[in-house]
Amino acid sequence: MVLRLSGLSVTRRRRPVLHGVTLSLPAGQFVGLIGPNGAGKSSLMEAALGLIPFTGTSSLATLPADRRARHAAYLPQAREIAWPVSVEDLVALGRIPWPGGGRSGLDRIAIDAAIARMGLEPFRKRTALRLSGGEQNRALIARALAQDTPMLIADEPIAGLDPAQQLACLRLFRDLAAEGRTVLASIHDLGLAARFCTRLVLLSDGHVLADGTAEAVLRDDLLRRAFGITVRRVDTPDGPAILPV
Repeated sequence: MVLRLSGLSVTRRRRPVLHGVTLSLPAGQFVGLIGPNGAGKSSLMEAALGLIPFTGTSSLATLPADRRARHAAYLPQAREIAWPVSVEDLVALGRIPWPGGGRSGLDRIAIDAAIARMGLEPFRKRTALRLSGGEQNRALIARALAQDTPMLIADEPIAGLDPAQQLACLRLFRDLAAEGRTVLASIHDLGLAARFCTRLVLLSDGHVLADGTAEAVLRDDLLRRAFGITVRRVDTPDGPAILPV
């Protein structure tokens, strides 16, 4: 199992935000974490990584920091590039946890592969701060890919991307899962989550309300409880489209 959470609870600013969450994530799954704003999605990811205080257990948080960085890459919701570095150097930061620190031959292979996979070759030498917001997001995903970890945790990874890049990003995550990695990503677009994720986890008020296939999780009664909405489903040749009504 790549990640095990047991009885995970989080309190922030004296307010409970997660209540006894238990999840097991094996290799080869693209898990979509869905739920309304304030449901606890970001807190779950941060606690799983050991970035915020929590009670319960996380198999990832128990690892020493260096091993944790070689086990899981993290793309946070707040994505800022602080220094005027080139795209290539930004992506190279993903190799810091490994022995070469970004300078070895293996590091170079991983960096080049990540740049190519995200279609960033034309921007390799450009200062990352001069990229558009969507291009910066792609560069940060490339940095996470260069880290070459068994698990990728991404908080709203398609926010700020145009429709074509949203699809490309989710196809990439689906492909990573098919290659044997584990991807945990929070996604607000229910239709895209249903189309690309192999498994959905629905959070509501800090609890896991449902966990399973898109068909099992995106039921009218569950969505009404979590979001207070009903949806209309349209089956297309490319997968379901889910429209809030």
